Amino acid sequence: MQNKKINWGILGTAEIAEVQVIPAIQKSKNANLLAIASRSGKEREFSTKYNIPKSYRSYEDLLEDPEIDIIYIPLPNDLHSKWVKAAAYHGKHVLCEKPAALNVQETREMIEICEKHNVLFMEALMYQFHPQHQRVKEMIQAGVIGEIVLMRASFTFMLKKLEGNFRLNPQHRGGGSIYDIGCYCIHAIREIMGEPTKVSCIANMSLTHQVDWSAIGILEFENGVKSYFDCGMNMSTRHEYEIVGTKGSIRVPKAFIPQEDGEGIIQLIDHTGKIGEEKYYGNYYLLGIEYLSNCLLENTKPQYTKEGSINNMKVIDACLASIASESAFIELN
Repeated sequence: MQNKKINWGILGTAEIAEVQVIPAIQKSKNANLLAIASRSGKEREFSTKYNIPKSYRSYEDLLEDPEIDIIYIPLPNDLHSKWVKAAAYHGKHVLCEKPAALNVQETREMIEICEKHNVLFMEALMYQFHPQHQRVKEMIQAGVIGEIVLMRASFTFMLKKLEGNFRLNPQHRGGGSIYDIGCYCIHAIREIMGEPTKVSCIANMSLTHQVDWSAIGILEFENGVKSYFDCGMNMSTRHEYEIVGTKGSIRVPKAFIPQEDGEGIIQLIDHTGKIGEEKYYGNYYLLGIEYLSNCLLENTKPQYTKEGSINNMKVIDACLASIASESAFIELN
């Protein structure tokens, strides 16, 4: 069993697959990148460039390959549901890029089909595998910053390539900043604060593309504590979160974008304003691939649950509904 590796297949040649996931699989101790498929005709170029043994011109042919154990899906957001279901029908486990789908209903349907066919499903919010985030939870649990009063999260960047960019697909096809990067902020807040009861959101909309260029959201929790996030594709890069307590605060200034050296930083600010700093290192794509592959090798359930994807999508749905209806708050059930 120690020498066994999980065989991975990839549907599509998206940039995230090329830059992060292919190298991670190929560096991992327990995973093997066996095949790639592309409808754009790039499959042979990728298989040659990255020494991938098999290449397919159709996604269906790759899914029918009996040697493949798990599929990575980095396709545009509106294609996630279709190909997660197709992978499950073929008995393949799934790692699907965020957001899991376009709404709660799609997400639930995908998960039900995965469960029916006894395959593992996980959403690729891979940042969570970096060790800095576990350390943050340990610090909070130890009472280092006292009782949490507020949490904020931010993820922004400047979108330079506009033509043909899937991020500018109409909102009903999964375009916009909330789907693309707001999902990380929402997930980070939920990981620390739990599940919100109310959500409100406003956005700077693009009339040309029918998407949110940027957005600001407020999440309210049962105890009355509020958290907020901002996301945007029209400003300089920021990817961070901060948790403010009664005794101090914790900042994570490099939360969501992988660093070339794997560095993560945790800043602890005490009640006097004194700043302490801890550094942690890890290739979180590599850690995530190895974690998921190990779950399959040992037949264990991942701690990052399917229900978490449903709950993240509930908040995204509520954000979009709040924007559309100009409602102060949308109740979550």
